[in-house]
Amino acid sequence: MLKSAVHRSFTGYKVFLILAVSLMAFPIFSQAQLLAEPMNQLNCFYISPIQKKYLEQHILIHETDDKLRDRVIEQYIKRIDPSKIFFTQVEVESIKKMMGNVFNQVKDRNCGFLDQIQALYVEKVKERVAFAKKTLDSKFKIDPKIEFEFDPDKKPYAKNKEEVEEYLRKYIHFQVANYVVTDMKLDEARETVARNYERLLKRTEEKKKTDIFADYLDSFARSLDPHTSFFSKDVEEDFDIQMSLSLEGIGATLSSQDGFTVIEALVPGGAAARSGKLQPQDKIVAVGQGDSGKLENVIEWDLRDVVAKIRGKKGTTVKLLVLRKSGDKKEKFELNLVRDKIKLEEDAANIHYIEKEINGQKRKLALLQLPSFYAGGGRSCAADMKKLIKEAVSKKVDGMVLDVSTNAGGSLEDAVRIAGLYFKTGNVVKQTAREAFMMGEVPLADADPTVDYSGPLVILTSRMSASASEIVAGTLQDYKRALIVGGNHTFGKGSIQTVNRTPQDLGALKVTIGMFFIPGGNSTQHRGVEADISFPSLWNNEDIGEKSLDYSLPPKKIDSFISQEAYVKEGPGAWKPIDPNWIKPLKERSLARIDKDADFKKIAEDFAKSVKSGKIIKLAEVLNDSKDVKAKEEKAKKKNKKYAPKEEKEKEYLGRADVKESLNVLSDLISVENNWKLE
Repeated sequence: MLKSAVHRSFTGYKVFLILAVSLMAFPIFSQAQLLAEPMNQLNCFYISPIQKKYLEQHILIHETDDKLRDRVIEQYIKRIDPSKIFFTQVEVESIKKMMGNVFNQVKDRNCGFLDQIQALYVEKVKERVAFAKKTLDSKFKIDPKIEFEFDPDKKPYAKNKEEVEEYLRKYIHFQVANYVVTDMKLDEARETVARNYERLLKRTEEKKKTDIFADYLDSFARSLDPHTSFFSKDVEEDFDIQMSLSLEGIGATLSSQDGFTVIEALVPGGAAARSGKLQPQDKIVAVGQGDSGKLENVIEWDLRDVVAKIRGKKGTTVKLLVLRKSGDKKEKFELNLVRDKIKLEEDAANIHYIEKEINGQKRKLALLQLPSFYAGGGRSCAADMKKLIKEAVSKKVDGMVLDVSTNAGGSLEDAVRIAGLYFKTGNVVKQTAREAFMMGEVPLADADPTVDYSGPLVILTSRMSASASEIVAGTLQDYKRALIVGGNHTFGKGSIQTVNRTPQDLGALKVTIGMFFIPGGNSTQHRGVEADISFPSLWNNEDIGEKSLDYSLPPKKIDSFISQEAYVKEGPGAWKPIDPNWIKPLKERSLARIDKDADFKKIAEDFAKSVKSGKIIKLAEVLNDSKDVKAKEEKAKKKNKKYAPKEEKEKEYLGRADVKESLNVLSDLISVENNWKLE
């Protein structure tokens, strides 16, 4: 039933991503047109046909007009000067004039305005870099009295060059201070920031024409809504890797530091780890192809270009020249690595078992973490979840927490299947779109009559939980199958996207084609899924959420489509719906614990402080961190936890205040479901 419903709604599409992704090519050019232009390189000729394809598919906006033009201009300026440190108001007005007739210009295959803007941008970057280097001379000292508005949306463009430089001066002091609080000496911090500006200029001057066209197309796409975008070829590749949780390469996490490509971590089982020769903090200074390939220096290269040279097909060889610093000594060595398939297990579903004493009895709880809704490459998060739930049931767990608190979404089909693991059969989501055959007449439903897990269920969410996460949480809340805890509400993304690859391999178009609704009839757009029991969180900020994004679609509501077939009152698979009368005492118990919890107190204090100060940066406060040993250790911990060993990450995760409290709420829910009185 699910498969047929998906096919009726997405004929010819392979369903996945945020919320539905189609990976299909589309014919946008005639044969005569293709013969007239290079086929494998993004150029001005392709811009207008690609824009047309966006408008053909988008749920809301179908044609160009002055309003859309103004949005495109705004998005393009934001893209190239997001911090408002390069352009003055006069220069912004100049760019607006250059783009005043943008749709006719690209239709006539005239993209000269992009060259003009890029030339202006390079000129301004040169001026700002020269000012930065002058500011960062040997006499530079941090001024602790500096305060400035950090949020570019809260401040206007500078009226003149003097205003720009005054803001940049403050920003430079802030950048240096950030290095100093990590125990870097002032002179070293000053030189590091100066080199960063030099590299910025180099990247700006060397920017490829194809990247400029991709930036424009992405600006056009984002002017339609926040989730419509253009994937350049390298971004498309990263997207595919994220969705499938696998790639072919050497198995190392890389970063860019001071012009070097640095190994941050080795993926267990990957070629780099198996070699036994590479270590974190090794620097890759040159890359070659094949056993005897010529090494090409990659110092000062853009990280994505280095990654592109290192990645490759399974079974092929990549040659690396590595620089290692040990104390005062430096050594260089070469090694050949055979690329292999790498599974990115960090983003896969995983499970932890926690023992708790509940009303004098020892109970086993399952904590099931789902970081993303991945699909493709022979991997499915729904299949992985089903296996983990089967394991949990075999271990006779007394309750389960499903953690989607950091899950930004993914495969729609898998979201439907995962929701269905917790009830019998029934509707999960309806979709609406501009095409008649996709108007949501047929809901996507779980057709598997097996209730994989029927016990007490708590779902941990936050404002970072979006899209597919909201479908699962909202569906199970509507069916009263689960108690939702965590952030005050989820992100509020209720739209569906499809990804179309261009046949010329120029990139891919991600387009919002519809909106989804959960069984109670609500769209999660803007409102999200409200928690039954909320916890203090730094993410409970009004700046985090769909409604704060540029041009977000308005919310809607339809009639309820809850299926009675989902409920099992007795026999195998029977489960107890959440009684609304339980929520008040459960909430009171949780609030009492939170009031006494030191971690939650700290979170509440930090949140109140951030709300009070807004986005005003005070250097005196930044510098105080360097004197506060505890704050410094916390900063270092946050910086390094991404690359920490698995055991360390697990300890960090299980120690999170929201994770611990979700298990406490589950314990209380078990008490209620077993008819024990809450004290």
